[in-house]
Amino acid sequence: MFAALKMIVLRDLMLAMRRKTEVMTALFFFVIVISLFPLGIGSEKQTLMKIAPGVVWVAALLASMLALERLFAADYDDGTLEQMLLIPQPVFVLVFGKVLAHWMLTGLPLVLVAPLVGLQYQLPEEAVTTMMLSLLVGTPVLSLIGAIGAALSLGVRGGGILLSLLILPLYIPVLIYGSGAVEASMLTGAPVQAYLMLMTAFAIVAIIFAPWATAAALKIAVE
Repeated sequence: MFAALKMIVLRDLMLAMRRKTEVMTALFFFVIVISLFPLGIGSEKQTLMKIAPGVVWVAALLASMLALERLFAADYDDGTLEQMLLIPQPVFVLVFGKVLAHWMLTGLPLVLVAPLVGLQYQLPEEAVTTMMLSLLVGTPVLSLIGAIGAALSLGVRGGGILLSLLILPLYIPVLIYGSGAVEASMLTGAPVQAYLMLMTAFAIVAIIFAPWATAAALKIAVE
């Protein structure tokens, strides 16, 4: 089972490296969005610090959605997905492998770029660290929830719009607690740990249930 998981992750990463423009799209989108606000609003420190948590998390949410529509679509179109569903390993292993590869390509780069965001928005060191931790915990939740929507909209005309309608409401708790954690880190005595623990709970629940739900949706789409 672990060999199959490793094979799926390496396969998706290798295919992604052949389409580097698609891989870099999410990162460039994130950087461009967070860079536009200081240019439009101004360089006043207090204003930038106040809007930074919301801007970062909205940009991360939208960036993670860019590659979701193609998460299973390419394998579905060429028949690879149907063959994958026939392997003896559980389908949730296939799903978890593809979601892990998606997060490594879209979520992990956002975590690594977080210090750049801190410089642009003049955030203190504690806020930058909290931002990286919240993105590290929250972006896998975005990928796992997005995989459910990608599977449900697979093969449907106008699937991108349907995908957005399905998953955006489910992203709201992650958005609230992720931006809340960063904002709390800039306030003395604020419960930053509580926000991070809640997001960790979201991640655990998503890891347990999202692959099973996605696997069921894929079987329905293929049948």
